[in-house]
Amino acid sequence: MRDHGGNIDGAMARHGGRTRDWVDLSTGINRVPYPVPPLPPEAWTALPTRAATAALVAAARAAYATPAAILPVAGAQAAIQMIPRLGPPGQARVLGPTYNEHAGSLVAAGWQVTEVSDPAALVGADLAVVVNPNNPDGRRHGREALLELAGQVGRLVIDESFADAAPGQSLTGVARRPGLFVLRSFGKFYGLAGLRLGFVLGAEAEIAALAEMAGPWPVSGAAIKVGRVALSDRAWADATIARLRAETVRIDDLTRRAGWSLVGGCELFRLYDTGDAVAAQDRLARNRIWSRIFPYSDRWLRLGLPGAETEWTQLARALS
Repeated sequence: MRDHGGNIDGAMARHGGRTRDWVDLSTGINRVPYPVPPLPPEAWTALPTRAATAALVAAARAAYATPAAILPVAGAQAAIQMIPRLGPPGQARVLGPTYNEHAGSLVAAGWQVTEVSDPAALVGADLAVVVNPNNPDGRRHGREALLELAGQVGRLVIDESFADAAPGQSLTGVARRPGLFVLRSFGKFYGLAGLRLGFVLGAEAEIAALAEMAGPWPVSGAAIKVGRVALSDRAWADATIARLRAETVRIDDLTRRAGWSLVGGCELFRLYDTGDAVAAQDRLARNRIWSRIFPYSDRWLRLGLPGAETEWTQLARALS
């Protein structure tokens, strides 16, 4: 079932209220976004140039500390949908439970997909998927173990959509290895999901094949301009990482006092055992806080981190 967070319109249809009344914590999107710089008119009126796209790629290469080939795409989701179509379908294994678009996109491309819970069970797959840190439980896998796995499968997709706050665990530095793809999301950490920007890193030939699939203008002029500036702003990124790490402690304390226990998470979201996920989601929704629950667990509830202090107050009131 390809359900997702961010469905705030569904929350309002069920629970009422206006958009401005709600705090949407159903995603892992940073609610203190990067300040969008002024954009020149040509960002909206002209087709993106090769030079502009190359400048964005250079900024991404520096930000992700990688020598790999990089393709900008319309969010990591675009890469998730394209990679299964690079070659003939076969046997795919996805380490789960995890973001359901990986399995969904593989099935749509004709792959036979098995979800496994043990990384050792990925060995031998024609294509294997690991989300690191995992969504929704934040499970992390060491670099050496993942590199070893890369030699034991046909292709390995490492989805690092939530890895910006833990750069030491990233595989971007070794993403030139044939058969290894590393996905990065721009919109989550930088809080600009509506910009639709992400990156896929890999070996030159395989990224070139994806570029042919993506076409001549895979991302917008606005995404190129904003992405280049934001990815070059190391001071903002470092300050954001420090803030997010401190705020995970704050939200864990609030939920613990509400009787919930931490299952896991990362710097952009937390996963809790609430005892009754539906009741917990309804309790928050009555106070106009939207959260994420999952069809495979009747106890788990995921929360992103509030942004403004008024949002923290609203969450605290909902939990009290």
